[in-house]
Amino acid sequence: MHHQNFATPQQSRFDFPKATLADHHALKELPVKWVKTADELYQLIDEIDGVDVIALDTEFIKRTTYYPILALIQVNTGSAIYLIDAPKLDLREFWEALIEVPTMVWYACGEDLGIFYLLADCPPLTNVFDVQIGISYLTGKLQVGYAQAINEVLGIDLDKAQSQSDWLVRPLTKEQEQYAANDVRYLLALYGEVKKHLKLTQVLDYVIEDSNLYAHELHQTANIKDSDLYLEFSVPTYTPHQIGALQLLVAWRESLARSINEPRTFIIGRQPLREIIDTMPKTIKALARTTINRASLRKYGDEIIRIIKTASTLPVDSLPIMPPPTYRSKEKTFKKPLDQAIEAYSQAINVPPNLILKGRWINELLNLVAFDLPKEQLSKGLQGYRHAWVVDVVIPLLQEHKAQIISGFECGTIS
Repeated sequence: MHHQNFATPQQSRFDFPKATLADHHALKELPVKWVKTADELYQLIDEIDGVDVIALDTEFIKRTTYYPILALIQVNTGSAIYLIDAPKLDLREFWEALIEVPTMVWYACGEDLGIFYLLADCPPLTNVFDVQIGISYLTGKLQVGYAQAINEVLGIDLDKAQSQSDWLVRPLTKEQEQYAANDVRYLLALYGEVKKHLKLTQVLDYVIEDSNLYAHELHQTANIKDSDLYLEFSVPTYTPHQIGALQLLVAWRESLARSINEPRTFIIGRQPLREIIDTMPKTIKALARTTINRASLRKYGDEIIRIIKTASTLPVDSLPIMPPPTYRSKEKTFKKPLDQAIEAYSQAINVPPNLILKGRWINELLNLVAFDLPKEQLSKGLQGYRHAWVVDVVIPLLQEHKAQIISGFECGTIS
């Protein structure tokens, strides 16, 4: 079978692994077992306690609710695939068992760990391996899908037709059950192939670090205070009073969505939220000019207007802390030398350049240089394998352009 290379021409030195697995019969014949009773769950927990690596996935519904409804958990222990009928079971001891496993293998674990943290109420996980991150280290591609990865690495075609199924229906159809089982059936084999090539390129430790960094960031997101949620929606051009309105409105929306168990976007979507803060409407008529849905306008219009009026009259010293400024100037004299430093570091450690410094990390470093912030406050993502390079190379490089960086923050020109 011909295997295409995910990498772009610019990233051709990061070739995707070409598997040589000759026989997938054992994977296809791995038995599938349902877990529907407490006794069956305890038997699975005993099996999990005896393995070093397991693969997991979840199926859930969250179209009309604030809290996702966990419908199914798929587990591959290496000897069998288990489909856990989540709504029927008390899963507290199951979550505890997973926390103790040396390595939990996931693929694109963002939403899965969001549910994990919600239901397990545990500290940040430190045993996560996200195979999608591993693939990004081999290819330079950030979001290769599971079915594509399985096809390219193992030469197996997966049918994804059931991805939008109703996973709460019982019994599942044969197609649903096969789809759910296949989401973990090949994941351990994919993990093994990717891990082998990560070892060969000497970047396995970096992938483990970034997987657990991602798990830590997801934990922070899952546990953020309502009063801090506004930071996600902040725009550099907002005034302090607009920031105050944004903080109050987002916190109110979150509390309401949680109390009525509806998606927050059912109350105010992202676009109308932006329009409300942009215009700061003081009347229902002005609010109606935004794209807020008509049902929300009728139900919550008066409360939204009250929040805007309250925020508009708050004393300046009671307004929330302004988020760190975002560098938006077109003048970036530091960009070419920074790109050169990233490329040199990329070559030295065999990591694709687009994985070395995320945009938010660059903005963090520009803030550090412009406002003389302490290096000890670097975020967790810059405390790992990147730390010495950032401190010894990047920060001194940016400091050579400090005057221009300060000017860029001050002018705030929209690029």
